[in-house]
Amino acid sequence: MKRLHYIIHTEIRELAFLAGPIAIMQVGQVANGFVDVLMVGHLGSASLAGVALGNATYYLFALVCIGTLMAVGPMVSQAYGAEDHALIGRSVRQGLWLSVMLAAPVFFVLWNVSYVWEHMNQDADTIVAAQAYLQAAVWGLLPFLWFIALRSFIEAVSRPWLVTLIILTGVGLNALANYALMFGRFGLPALGLVGTGWATAIVNCFMLLATIILVQRRSRFRTLASLRLLRLPDWPILRELVRIGLPIGTSYGLEVTLFSTVAFFIGTLGPVPLAAHQIAIQCAALTFMVPLGIGIATSVRVGQAVGRKDPVRAAWAGYLGMGLAALFMLCTSLMYWLFPRPIVGLFLHLDDPANAPSIAIGVSLLGIAAVFQVFDGLQVSAAGALRGLKDTRRPMVICFFSYWLLGIPVAAALGFWLGLEAQGFWWGLVIGLFAAALLLGLRFWRHSLRLRSAG
Repeated sequence: MKRLHYIIHTEIRELAFLAGPIAIMQVGQVANGFVDVLMVGHLGSASLAGVALGNATYYLFALVCIGTLMAVGPMVSQAYGAEDHALIGRSVRQGLWLSVMLAAPVFFVLWNVSYVWEHMNQDADTIVAAQAYLQAAVWGLLPFLWFIALRSFIEAVSRPWLVTLIILTGVGLNALANYALMFGRFGLPALGLVGTGWATAIVNCFMLLATIILVQRRSRFRTLASLRLLRLPDWPILRELVRIGLPIGTSYGLEVTLFSTVAFFIGTLGPVPLAAHQIAIQCAALTFMVPLGIGIATSVRVGQAVGRKDPVRAAWAGYLGMGLAALFMLCTSLMYWLFPRPIVGLFLHLDDPANAPSIAIGVSLLGIAAVFQVFDGLQVSAAGALRGLKDTRRPMVICFFSYWLLGIPVAAALGFWLGLEAQGFWWGLVIGLFAAALLLGLRFWRHSLRLRSAG
């Protein structure tokens, strides 16, 4: 009993120490999109709809790549727990090679995605705005993926604070670049919506450069993962990264497809509901970054415990991570439920009659977001715990069932067939996330029984 009390006490402390900066990092990362939407809102609903469509498409592909690269985390964390420094370096370097292989086809798709939008009955003016935005933002895709690979390494060895500072600096730089490029300040041309895309690319390049300098200048990082040894692909390690990471990326893709499909559904209703959707989903995405950060920290703690051959600690790390994520999301649920109109007012002028339809829809969608917050926190933290065990294939199947076979059909039925429109589409999100939280949580519980009995 004393050992169990000690494990729980120390695991809470270590998880909080690691999850804190990672959660701040995640919030800072998505805050760039939050700032984009906040500033683009001053250009009007048409520009806001363009960012909504462009962002939904960009992150559909980017998150698949990010999820695949997150295989670097469990590879490094287990090797770190086992003190296998050679494997750490090989995993990081192959993460950089994998980034290149992922970025090339995604760049081509995003550059030409307007042809797909036209067949999805999206508004013509929204298509023009979104494509212009993407053709600027996409230049920062590869630097961003390289940054993710290096960041996963730094998190996996429990040293996230300096990367957190880089991301927070990037948020300030993004706001400044948006201001300069959107509105034509400091002698630069006023690019409007396109300026937002270029600001995103600039910030991604900055974060990569700063992280490379960090890895090269800090002796601890340089010793574990020297970038000087980056030569040809190391195929055995690269295959292992793909084996672990592709199901993670696919799971991320399935989840973001649920949200992106809802955005495409709402886009058929016109720019006003789409603008309201973008406001609500941006708020939900911002608060989701905290449990996502907790899930990443949970993955690291579980992975390190497995590497040290400590199964009981691995089980409790997973349970505590899920509890912490659920508790945070319960707080955000109350915020969205009690204060939806002031939150929407951050994006649109509440006293402008032209904004009244978007405001009304946005308030109703934040009320629905209050319902799915806890489910979203539970599913992402449970997935992180399973990732620490390198269990990624069955969670992918669970995500496919929850999002594609349940969430999307329910959203379509409620929104189109029952005529609930935007609100109906969002209730489909609730159903999909609830199913994922339940099934992923049960799977880790089964693993935990095996882990605890082994301990």
